[in-house]
Amino acid sequence: MDKKDIKKVVLAYSGGLDTSIIIPWLKENYNNCEVIAVAGNVGQADELDGLEEKAIKTGASKLIVADLVDEMVDEIIIPSVKMGAKYETYLLGTAFARPVIAKRLAEIALEENADAICHGCTGKGNDQVRFELAIKRFAPEMKIIAPWREWDIKSRDEEIDYAEAHNVPLKINRETNYSKDKNLWHLSHEGLDLEDPANEPDYDKPGFLEMGISPMKAPDAPTYVTLDFEAGAPVAIDGEKMKASKIIEKLNVLGGANGIGIIDIVENRLVGMKDRGVYETPGGTILYFAHDQLEMLTVDKDTLHLKQKLAVDYADLIYNGKWYSPLQEALTAFANESNKYVTGTVKLKLYKGNVIPAGMTSPYSLYSEDLATFDESDYDQKDAQGFINLWGLPTKVQAMRDAKINKK
Repeated sequence: MDKKDIKKVVLAYSGGLDTSIIIPWLKENYNNCEVIAVAGNVGQADELDGLEEKAIKTGASKLIVADLVDEMVDEIIIPSVKMGAKYETYLLGTAFARPVIAKRLAEIALEENADAICHGCTGKGNDQVRFELAIKRFAPEMKIIAPWREWDIKSRDEEIDYAEAHNVPLKINRETNYSKDKNLWHLSHEGLDLEDPANEPDYDKPGFLEMGISPMKAPDAPTYVTLDFEAGAPVAIDGEKMKASKIIEKLNVLGGANGIGIIDIVENRLVGMKDRGVYETPGGTILYFAHDQLEMLTVDKDTLHLKQKLAVDYADLIYNGKWYSPLQEALTAFANESNKYVTGTVKLKLYKGNVIPAGMTSPYSLYSEDLATFDESDYDQKDAQGFINLWGLPTKVQAMRDAKINKK
């Protein structure tokens, strides 16, 4: 489609630096097209405040806010918790949100008879892939505009220059210009001093951490929390039943107050480069840990070990933008089936950045104290001799063969 034919564009809009300047840029470079700003509410809280006024002042015809919190949590995060999916050590915060945002973008673009969808992802990152694969799944013929692959702007400093020249209001300045992404699950920090892995993050710098405090500033007394699960999904916190998104909200508060879930990593991006980032995932870190504890009690060895292997593939799939795929559906079915007995209660102690087990129970426990005890039990230790003889038979036969060969 030629530029001159593009009259209406749906923009993935967050109100951050990139998407704030994209509205005037689109109007300058795409024939003063109509720009419909779409913000996906994925739990970024106060970042949505004042967004409509800002979008319209900078040239959008309207702002649509799509409530996607529960869809993200129930359809993507909870299956990932069940699978134990981690990308390297990253708990996939940004990657969890992108599929549902992009899906809704595509739906709105079709509803509005838009000519194109625009996003603010850079040509260096993973998000451009995540957005565009989901858009291709739900609006395969839709043109996609990616300004970072078109314009002459080369840096965030130049973006600020453009914003200042076009009177676009910003909440940041050049000194606090970290690239951040926030949702219910996490907050990421990239750029500035973090670009050099030799630099220690200044966790105590005012305004750096937003979801909690550093472990060094956490209370000297531990906090206890109890989580109830049914078939691998969290259903209650401290005995109070609520939906999963509300449980994560409460865990964020408890975890943040105790310095839980702060990681500093260098990860392997899909596009081929390594990238350094600091991530805050207080509630998610607690939830993953609690689920892992209950799995140890309720899932058999073979299923657990296979699930741990598949968790790497599941995390890769999410990280690489392939959520809407047949493989995801197959792996999610395995995650659900393998978690059908992951029901019970887990008690944890939160202390200065650490999540510490404090007891667990399950009606489907595979743990038998009678078998495992060091005291007298029904376990006949003589049975081990025959087992070892059979288990070690291939080793013994190989040794006998090698002995014959060496005699020659």
